[in-house]
Amino acid sequence: MSDDYVYDEATGEWVSAVDAGAEGAGAPGVEVRDSVGNLLADGDSVTLIKDLKVKGANQTLKRGTLIKSIRLTGDEQEIDCRYEGIKGLVLRAEFVRKR
Repeated sequence: MSDDYVYDEATGEWVSAVDAGAEGAGAPGVEVRDSVGNLLADGDSVTLIKDLKVKGANQTLKRGTLIKSIRLTGDEQEIDCRYEGIKGLVLRAEFVRKR
């Protein structure tokens, strides 16, 4: 075991390096940005900037389609959203613009 400690700025405490590594794996503070650099958050509405073919649904989402109430997945490039007729829709952040 190592005796290394890391200062956690969020809590203002010194924590062991092992504990800090385990907490950092979840990455709760991931910043997700849309195609023009706007910061996205849970519940935002976005607009598609290009036509997208949806695999498995035999459907194409057209440019300008409004997607309401997005959810962040923890990945800086993917957002989870709902659209009528498509279950489990995950979009890449590079194809949307914040409304």
